[in-house]
Amino acid sequence: MNYLTTCPSPAGTLTLTSDGEALTGLWIEGQKYFLSTSRDLIEKNDDLAVFRSARDWLERYFAGKKPDIGELVLHPAGSPFRQTIWQLLCRIPYGETTTYGALAREAAKQLNRSTMSAQAAGGAVAHNPISIIIPCHRVVGTDGSLTGYAGGIDLKIQLLKLEGADLSKLYIPKNSTAS
Repeated sequence: MNYLTTCPSPAGTLTLTSDGEALTGLWIEGQKYFLSTSRDLIEKNDDLAVFRSARDWLERYFAGKKPDIGELVLHPAGSPFRQTIWQLLCRIPYGETTTYGALAREAAKQLNRSTMSAQAAGGAVAHNPISIIIPCHRVVGTDGSLTGYAGGIDLKIQLLKLEGADLSKLYIPKNSTAS
């Protein structure tokens, strides 16, 4: 059985899912791929311990604290490739950014490949089912472009500002396809 709860946040209403033990999803209202990995029957349950822990983590995060990802038990559903990318996302320090290209190079090393495209890494980043906590908002284009956030560019900027990231070299491309 899978479980669902919602909670308000400065980013909008968040929907969280769990298998009863671990957090399996966190989506921002209106984001792309909403509930995309929750294919099984879902029962609403606001009182699971994992949801209480996640809400506490999120409250501290939005208060400008730096809660550690390791405090939460996460179990995002995805292919081994996506799992590798999501694990790398968890290593990006609070308030810092990396590029899709750098992420692809690190994933290629871990997977014993000679190369990997930034687009392949970007596809896995885009399908991250645990937004905010697995910090996909910390990934930017090699040229500093703010692209590719399923929750929207404005929210990506809001989260990076909250974390105190240096936005001075980042920009929104004129022909952005990100929502």
